[in-house]
Amino acid sequence: MRGDAELASSEFQSAFEGGDADGAFYLGRMLELGMGAMSDPAQAAAIYAIAVEQGSTLAANRLGLMYLEGQGVIRDYRRGAELLCDAADEGDAAAQFNCGVVHADGKGVAQDDEKALEYWRLSSEQGNIGATNLIAIRLKESDPEAAFALFQQTAAQGNAIGLYEMAVAYETGNAISADLVEAYGYANLAASQSHPEAAALRDRLEAEMSAEQVAQGQERTRAILAEIEAGPAPGDEAEPTLADN
Repeated sequence: MRGDAELASSEFQSAFEGGDADGAFYLGRMLELGMGAMSDPAQAAAIYAIAVEQGSTLAANRLGLMYLEGQGVIRDYRRGAELLCDAADEGDAAAQFNCGVVHADGKGVAQDDEKALEYWRLSSEQGNIGATNLIAIRLKESDPEAAFALFQQTAAQGNAIGLYEMAVAYETGNAISADLVEAYGYANLAASQSHPEAAALRDRLEAEMSAEQVAQGQERTRAILAEIEAGPAPGDEAEPTLADN
């Protein structure tokens, strides 16, 4: 493994010296994580800064997060938000997610929920599960049906938050007919993925269900897992259905 890290580092170093912006990012990432050498966040940040100058949105996203965290650089919310949102405007999906978060939190930029949603929509359209979940969370009260449709998409990809929210919807009958067996199936699978609230939900449901219903719920868990592992059928890859507000 050490030899592999050294080889990768050498290749990224060559790319860095050759002006490859993303090569510089990966070199910095290895240094930050301590792969093949001791971790050095400050030196990694310096390499990311060079990569940003060369046009790497990957480096801009990572360096922006480091400024927000104060890791390897001073904590500077304004500079962090600037880096993240510049990369977001260049089309980087992770940066679009993070730029949405800083607008939602008002860190380094004026707090603006509409801008946050705008960036999350862009990120979600590129397949970012976290962004899709955040949009759905914002829609739970105002448009529960739209929120359910979005959670259904992320659950189908095996995401713990999506699975848990599907369980909640089936338990409460919010946006879908209540179904304890279906709720149990989703809660059981979310719990297996360490969602912090899913095990309690599964256990609460089990206490309300008959032995036959519990068996059905566990069978439903196996079926949902098989569907996730099989992936979407050809032609079923639907684009995210995003709300207008």
